[in-house]
Amino acid sequence: MAEETGGTAHEPKRVNTAEPWERAYWARRFMVPVEQVVAAVEAVGDEPERVAAHLGREWPGHEPVT
Repeated sequence: MAEETGGTAHEPKRVNTAEPWERAYWARRFMVPVEQVVAAVEAVGDEPERVAAHLGREWPGHEPVT
């Protein structure tokens, strides 16, 4: 399990909003509407840590499944 190993080797290096499916992925990932993801990228750039902070989310932000 990733949360046990602390591994984030497969985390994306940037928040890409070029395609609809990518915007949908990030909206689900950050648990916010697509429009908020796009606005965050426009405001702070495409680094996931910065986008997450702008949205008030943790990065990588994986919540344990219960």
